[in-house]
Amino acid sequence: MTHRGSKLIILCTLLLLLAQPVWAATAQPERTVLTLELLQERLQLPTNRDGIPTLDLRQMAIDLRPENAEFRDSFYQLLRTQLQRAGSNPLGLDLSFSLIRGDFVGSELGLRTPLYGQSLAPIFTPTQQEQIQRDYARQTLRQRRSLAQFKEPHSFLSPTLAAPSQITVFRGPLKLEQTHFMGSVNFANTFFLQPVAAQGTIFNQEADWTETRFSSGASWAGATFRRAASFRGSIFFAKAEFNQAQFQDGAIFSDSTFGDIANFVQASFKQVANFSRVQWLGNADFSQVRYSSQVLFAKDRFNQTFSLTEATFEQAVAFREAQFNQSVNLLGTSIQGIADFSDVEFAKDAVLNVAGLTFDSDKTKILGNPGQIGRVMRVPTLQGNENVLRNLVQNFRALQQIADANQLEYVTQRLRRSELQRHLLGININTASPKLLVQLGFSATQAAAIAEYRNQQSFRNLTELMTLEDIDLETYLQISDRIVAGEALSVPEWLLEGLHWLGLSLLLLLSQYGTSFWLVFAVGMVTFAYFGVLFWLVDRWRRVLPQRIVPTLQETIWVLSSFGCLSLFGLVTIFRIAEQPWLTIGSLATVVLPIPVFLLLRLYQKGRYHDLMDISYLVEDGSMRQLRLLIGRLPVMPRFQLFRERYMPLLWHRKWNWLNYFDFSLNNLLKLGFNDIRLRDEHLPGTISSLAWYQWSLGLLYITLLLWTLSRTIPGLNLLFYLK
Repeated sequence: MTHRGSKLIILCTLLLLLAQPVWAATAQPERTVLTLELLQERLQLPTNRDGIPTLDLRQMAIDLRPENAEFRDSFYQLLRTQLQRAGSNPLGLDLSFSLIRGDFVGSELGLRTPLYGQSLAPIFTPTQQEQIQRDYARQTLRQRRSLAQFKEPHSFLSPTLAAPSQITVFRGPLKLEQTHFMGSVNFANTFFLQPVAAQGTIFNQEADWTETRFSSGASWAGATFRRAASFRGSIFFAKAEFNQAQFQDGAIFSDSTFGDIANFVQASFKQVANFSRVQWLGNADFSQVRYSSQVLFAKDRFNQTFSLTEATFEQAVAFREAQFNQSVNLLGTSIQGIADFSDVEFAKDAVLNVAGLTFDSDKTKILGNPGQIGRVMRVPTLQGNENVLRNLVQNFRALQQIADANQLEYVTQRLRRSELQRHLLGININTASPKLLVQLGFSATQAAAIAEYRNQQSFRNLTELMTLEDIDLETYLQISDRIVAGEALSVPEWLLEGLHWLGLSLLLLLSQYGTSFWLVFAVGMVTFAYFGVLFWLVDRWRRVLPQRIVPTLQETIWVLSSFGCLSLFGLVTIFRIAEQPWLTIGSLATVVLPIPVFLLLRLYQKGRYHDLMDISYLVEDGSMRQLRLLIGRLPVMPRFQLFRERYMPLLWHRKWNWLNYFDFSLNNLLKLGFNDIRLRDEHLPGTISSLAWYQWSLGLLYITLLLWTLSRTIPGLNLLFYLK
């Protein structure tokens, strides 16, 4: 053989070794052919493993094919007799590194015993008996639900419902580490009282673990299922590990129960994975799992956290009618098909963390109940997630789920406001002195490291802090919300950023960034009622001396009662809809209180000494009475003489006159009213005119906000503005 040829052989050998999975990286040992004589010898001399006597059949080549029927029958008989023998110490079975040809029926090796009934077998410990009772209650509830679907309530009383059933009990531990099963494997309807270890096991044919119960831990880490694997109806009372397992055919886990942690990290599913109606009582970790085909989580119940971090869904995934009692982590998840969250129930504090979620908005669809799915989606920061939120908004707009799209835009702007606030008030680590850095929470060593780093180059973002050896994660998390990185803002830039923050804050508090029509309506109602009372007070309560010009008691009661009812309705709506109702009310107060109150105090401080004191400041167009849209109307009557002939002062002494003040307020704010009511142009104090013009200016802003909100919340009009 030439030197070049030997190099080629070595290279090919290395490539083959590198191509092996992690669990098969170790060299496979030579196997001994198992004969009846060798089997009997091993059965007579169990090996002590972890304090438990174990039948050692490691590194064996076991032939259970039909053509070797005599050996196969003897194999099962001898093993069954030995494993089922009486005694306080159960025997374990170790088939690690063995090669098993033919079908392996593991359910024939255990002890057949009634699982349910009045008396349980004495082989079960109190803990296991409690597990069985919980399992029995679960089975009963499932049967009742099934019968209820067929509307046969009389069947609930059927005596066959609680009939005891037989199950195979495997008392000792089972080890199948890197065992290679050439045929099918059947452990259906088996109760394992001790741990099951099947790390790196290869199943060439079907693996049937249907209705199997695992009292202790069970692990299939790194196992390979080349044909269908069925765990349907199985119960994992302890931790279950499927990390790095490969399911090359269908995987069925429907109707199963995971009582503890379920670990599927880095597993792969080539065909359909069915996890329907599964109970996840502990944490379910599916991080970095790859699904090449459809996957079903329909009607599942997740009691603890459900992690799909960096998982990949190449086709559809369905969570229909699932229940999430804790948060779902979709951090860095890639969705390439349809993700269906229809009729999903989320607990009060449960959210969908979609930070770093990757999907093509043109091909992928994320479905969910309108008005619900958008409210549970969260991202921790805007940085790095703007494209995610933009794609989600586009997804829901294409589905005409406007409420969900608006909710995500609202979340986006809230995060943007937080970033602006941090830029305005945070300490810039590029300009802060070492003393100030220590006051923030950095140690002297960390402050010196920051100063040394920025002498060479400025920090462009906060994540660069983690590149310094002296900065630990705990310190970074404690201080990151109080510091900023980048160039320092000049005074004009700071003022512009401040105005941007103020305007954005008002939009968020008063309208939820144009996503809540009823919040805008409630704000307008409170404002309209407030200014209506102000104009009534200014016009009717003029002076007490020397001549009383005050409203009647009946009119005062009507005005204050109407103001109270309107304001109460608006405030109740604000408290029901706004996420921060007190801040919303405070923001509204900063807009409508200071200037009007100042003008009112100034008016009563100066007093009123002018002609036409006993005539209303307000005049109405007496030529017609109708509902009018007064967009172009100004609050003060023009001086043209012909107009004065059409406008007449309000009738003070009519019982219904107080309605005119609310009508005038409605005209100024909403540009809509029943009468064209304006201020007169003669003997009018400038303070009163300023008050009317101020409300009219607010009305322009309010109409703009209202129309903008309507354009974002009405589906048809929304499509006209936002769809490309």
